Amino acid sequence: MQNLPQNVMLEDRKKLTVTGVTDVDSFDERTVSVYTNLGEMSVRGMDIRINKLNTETGELTLEGRIDALIYTQEQPKNQGFFNRVFR
Repeated sequence: MQNLPQNVMLEDRKKLTVTGVTDVDSFDERTVSVYTNLGEMSVRGMDIRINKLNTETGELTLEGRIDALIYTQEQPKNQGFFNRVFR
């Protein structure tokens, strides 16, 4: 898949559209975790449901009460706390 642009559009905290999605890690009615071109994204809220997922075009649409959008980056293996302290 090409490196598509990342767009996030939230409408009234009820409908979320995300582009640049490469895969879904996990989901339930409170949390959806997806992989995007810019890192892993977690969406938290209540009564969340996936309305549309197309990994070919990279588009995801969710509905429910959206409380939080969180990007997380995996830390490189050699950059842990003790590796930084004992350089």
